[in-house]
Amino acid sequence: MDALLLDTDVFSYLARANDPRADAYRPHVKGKTLAISFITVGEIYFGAEKKKWSSKTLSTFLERLRAVVVVPYDIELCREYGKLKASLREGGLVVADNDLWIAACAIRHSIPLISNNRKHFENIPGLHLISLAPEKTSLIPKAKSLLEPSSEE
Repeated sequence: MDALLLDTDVFSYLARANDPRADAYRPHVKGKTLAISFITVGEIYFGAEKKKWSSKTLSTFLERLRAVVVVPYDIELCREYGKLKASLREGGLVVADNDLWIAACAIRHSIPLISNNRKHFENIPGLHLISLAPEKTSLIPKAKSLLEPSSEE
């Protein structure tokens, strides 16, 4: 199966009409079986409650939900989550629980995760991450342009 697990952000970009952030991810998802974690469904319902979505907006979300596979939890997923959390904590790393559940879904089912939140997932061992978010940037200041006048002139 040629599948991808969409993180909540990318699912949201693709689900919204005319969201320009979706454009970068469309080539990656074209022709793939798209899946989201049960956690993503919960995160979106949380957002719906928080923002008091109209019945029309909620209906649109439910329509978009029918277009993807929702990955449920199972015992193996729970085991993967526990292993990951313990391993990361042992290494001094803490990943937000929802992000860790989503990563565990991808690892458990051996499918890549596509997210715009690179920094949330980049240190998780065994995760195949696809992200178009910028890499970590250097703390070295930018060199002054040769075209800028110097203060000595």
